Amino acid sequence: MVNFRTENLIPNTKHQTLNTKPKFNMTRKSQKKPRWLKKKLPTGPTFEDVKNLIGKDHLHTVCQEARCPNIWECFSQQTATFLIMGSRCTRDCRFCSVAQGPTGPPDPDEPARVAAAARQMALKYIVITSVTRDDQIDGGASFFANTIVEVRRQIPEAVIEVLIPDFKGDADALKTVLKARPDILNHNIETVPRLYPIVRSQARYERSLKLLEQVHSSNPQIPTKSGLMLGLGESSAEIRSTLKDLVEVGCSILTLGQYLQPSKKHLPVKRFVPPVEFEQWRQMAKEMGFAEVASGPFVRSSYHAKELYQAVGPLIIKRHHYEMTAPVEGPPEEAV
Repeated sequence: MVNFRTENLIPNTKHQTLNTKPKFNMTRKSQKKPRWLKKKLPTGPTFEDVKNLIGKDHLHTVCQEARCPNIWECFSQQTATFLIMGSRCTRDCRFCSVAQGPTGPPDPDEPARVAAAARQMALKYIVITSVTRDDQIDGGASFFANTIVEVRRQIPEAVIEVLIPDFKGDADALKTVLKARPDILNHNIETVPRLYPIVRSQARYERSLKLLEQVHSSNPQIPTKSGLMLGLGESSAEIRSTLKDLVEVGCSILTLGQYLQPSKKHLPVKRFVPPVEFEQWRQMAKEMGFAEVASGPFVRSSYHAKELYQAVGPLIIKRHHYEMTAPVEGPPEEAV
């Protein structure tokens, strides 16, 4: 049982983005990364094979565009998260390294190329995400649907996970994606509501919660998934409140990872969260009602996605590798 104190909780920030924006010093010197954020890079030809295949087919991966710290590990294991609709986004989130300003419409041949690359990589679990394309009538929902259909045509046995944007709250766009029958739907909440104005000002906390709720209520057989970055200045009480919101809208899979500053132009890291604290949050989230949780400094939305799905979907094989048997205390009351 995870024990934590409630007497010092901050006032409820549920569903609120405060008028006073959190202050971030963009010019302050970056903190030195702790030892637990240093990892040995895998070696071998597979990394280059995957990288060359992606480049040859003029495809993009979120692993490359978002400068994911797990790219060496994932590419070396012959897996990747496909980024559709180009490599440039219409939004300007201050935590994300993906370039802004699309230079043209999405390529209609891209779904077939994604499916062909996945087939050549012999993938059985495929993760598809996208840049946000607010310039498209349906936010790019039809491209998600077309890609799902094409992957199913070329790899009928594949399990498909989609990580989608909020489509600006367009319910019809969401229905378009759901009609294509993805096996799991991921939409990241990213951070606590108080930090939305500074972290992702063009998004809305309530809108993201509503999207997850709509998926769960209309298609309960599709597991929903969401994730948060820690280390941006959120408090323990705010994290708990956000996790509670996610459980209430039916979210069954959670990822928690350390925010890492992509460049000096992006938001600085407020705090490096120790691995033991990530484990404390994992245990607490499980007790709150999540079916499965991946929590750790290097965890990202699609990191070990297959194992998480297998733990909650129809292929219940084993718990993911973050499971620990030793009980731990709850996370610090004010971890900021």
